[in-house]
Amino acid sequence: MSPTLDAIRRAPKVLLHDHLDGGLRAETIVELARETGYDRLPTTDPDNLRQWFEEASDSGSLERYLETFEHTVGVMQTRESLERVAAECAQDLAADGVVYAEVRFAPEQHTTMGLSLDEVVEAVLEGFRQGSAGRGIRVGTLLTAMRHMARSMEIAELAVRYRDVGVVGFDIAGAEAGYPPTRHLDAFEYLQRENAHFTIHAGEAFGLPSIWQAIQWCGADRLGHGVRIIDDISVAEDGSAKLGRLAAYVRDKRIPLEMCPTSNLQTGAAASIAEHPIGLLRRLNFRVTVNTDNRLMSATSVSQECAKLVEAFGYGWDDLQWFAVNAMKSAFIPFDERLALINGVIKPGFAQLKWQP
Repeated sequence: MSPTLDAIRRAPKVLLHDHLDGGLRAETIVELARETGYDRLPTTDPDNLRQWFEEASDSGSLERYLETFEHTVGVMQTRESLERVAAECAQDLAADGVVYAEVRFAPEQHTTMGLSLDEVVEAVLEGFRQGSAGRGIRVGTLLTAMRHMARSMEIAELAVRYRDVGVVGFDIAGAEAGYPPTRHLDAFEYLQRENAHFTIHAGEAFGLPSIWQAIQWCGADRLGHGVRIIDDISVAEDGSAKLGRLAAYVRDKRIPLEMCPTSNLQTGAAASIAEHPIGLLRRLNFRVTVNTDNRLMSATSVSQECAKLVEAFGYGWDDLQWFAVNAMKSAFIPFDERLALINGVIKPGFAQLKWQP
C-alpha cells in the first residue's frame, strides 16, 4: 500500500529548508499585529488572511511571492513576537513528525523597532528552545543575509558568534536575478576560514550560472532549491539521461539539493508536481531532500510535500526514508549526532511503519 498522509505524519522526517517568517500561524499574525501596532494587514480575519497569503503566493512570480513577507516580518519586530513565532514553529514541525529541522531567518529584517542583531538571534534561539522542549525535535538555526543588501559579512560573523548555542549555518536569500552570490564572496571566504557551514539559494528563479557561482566560486555546502540543475541534463526518448559537466559534478560530489516542490510551482520554477525536476533527479540519484520553504504561503507541511510526491511518482516508504536520510546526512550538525538520528530514530521509525499491517 502507498503511504497515506496520516501515516507519513508519523514518519520521522528531516527538514533543511524552512523560513521562519514564512511559517507563521495566521491567528498569530493577527494577534501580533494588534499587540505591536502593525496596521497594514490586508484583513484581520485569520481564515481570510490565510487564504490571502495562499492566493498572493500563487501568482507564478518569485518577486510577488516575496512581497507577502512584508506582513509576516512586519509583526516580528519585538523580542516577545520573535520568541513566540520561533516556539510555535518548533511546535508545528514536531506535530508534523519532524525530528530534525534547520529553520532560517534574516536577522537584519527584524530590527526596525530597536532590537540589535544579537537580541534578534537570542530571541529566536530562546523560542526554539521553548518550543522544542519535550517534543522529540531538534531545531538548528540558519542565519540568512539578504542578497540585495550589503550586510552579509556582518551576518556571517553573527552566525560564527552563535554557532555553539544553536546557530548551525549561514545562507543568502532574496531575488536571484541581478544579485549573484559572488557579490557576497568575502562573507563566504570568511566562513570557510572559520570552518563554518553555509547554503546558498541558487537555481530557483535563475539558471545554471547561479548554481555554478554558488558552488565553484563561493563553495556552498548545499544548494537552496537548485531545481534549474535540470537545465544541464538532457533526456532521450527512451528515458536515458545525459548529464552536463555541472550536473555531473553536483551529483558526483553529493551536493545536497534543498528542493521545495509546492513553492517551486508557486514561483513558476515548475509547472506541476508530476513535472517537477525532483522526479528525474531522484531517479538519477542526486542528493535530493524534500522541504517546505514557506509553510504559510504554500499551505503545506513536510508530510504534505511527501504525500504529493507519493501521488505523483508512486513513491513508497523506501523512497521517503531515502529523502529523510539524505537530509540528515546533509545537516549542519556534527557527524556523530547525524548518525545517531539516522540509526537511532529515522531508520527504526520507518521500519516500524513499513511493517505495520
